[in-house]
Amino acid sequence: MSLRSVILSTGSYLPDKIMTNSDLEKIVDTSDEWIVQRTGIRERHIAASDQPTSDMAIHAARRALESSGLSASDIDGVIVATTTPDQSFPSVAVRVQSALGMRAGPAFDVQAVCSGFVYALSVADAMLQTRAMKRVIVIGAEKMSSLLNWEDRTTCVLFGDGAGAIILEAQEGEGNGILSTHLYADGQFKDLLYTNGGTSTTGGAGQIVMHGKEVFKNAVTLMAGIVQEVLAKNSITTEQIDWLVPHQANLRIITNTADKLNMNMNKVIVTVDKHGNTSAASIPLALDVAVRDGRIQRGQTLLLEALGGGLTWAAALIKY
Repeated sequence: MSLRSVILSTGSYLPDKIMTNSDLEKIVDTSDEWIVQRTGIRERHIAASDQPTSDMAIHAARRALESSGLSASDIDGVIVATTTPDQSFPSVAVRVQSALGMRAGPAFDVQAVCSGFVYALSVADAMLQTRAMKRVIVIGAEKMSSLLNWEDRTTCVLFGDGAGAIILEAQEGEGNGILSTHLYADGQFKDLLYTNGGTSTTGGAGQIVMHGKEVFKNAVTLMAGIVQEVLAKNSITTEQIDWLVPHQANLRIITNTADKLNMNMNKVIVTVDKHGNTSAASIPLALDVAVRDGRIQRGQTLLLEALGGGLTWAAALIKY
């Protein structure tokens, strides 16, 4: 009998501070109309200056644990997808492990920017498949506000902070679980979306630089392509997908991807209007929102997909 990595529960966390488009109008040359028309974003959550990424990750992990009915001692490992760690080292994952009071086991970060959560999901699935672990918490957590140039209206309006988490468990059977994961990167596009700093170059994290038109063009094409690959791999059609849970970067990218797949937007989970682009946190945040409001039900088929700096892109098909 085959082994499947099943999502037991979800959890998420958003900082208390909400920054609306009207708030941004006061600090940068922009307008609510301009932001909504080009991105679909109306507000985003911003972490306090003294609130690190690990704090948000810990909150999300605890909520996933509460939903599962498990304790920290039942979890074997932690994988955190983030591009905004508290420090160069140690990892955010070990801070989560310590805060939850978990026993010793695997704990590490994965960095693939906005595709990071699906990358981390794939790594966790592989480890569960080899029986290296029984249960693992997979987290996407980001403090993107720490990388923003608040004078650059093309980027500062896009991003927000937050964290989302899931608990995966290895189960025998052919029912629910991760059906396939698909990971890609193409370094020839590395200069389309990046930070202008780093610990081994400038000694600091730097700020986000983005060539928006080129990113948009590649995002729509690459997302449609990888989704077709997922469908072919699993011998299913678009009609058999109950929910598309995309990376929440830009509403236009989401709608264009749905159009290319002939998917009704009623089958797409959208949170970008309330969260902005939370990078690796966006998919697990959207997933938790839709699970808790009852849209996503057990037994439904979910398609997760994302694109981020690198360029990286990834997708996963899951029977929830």
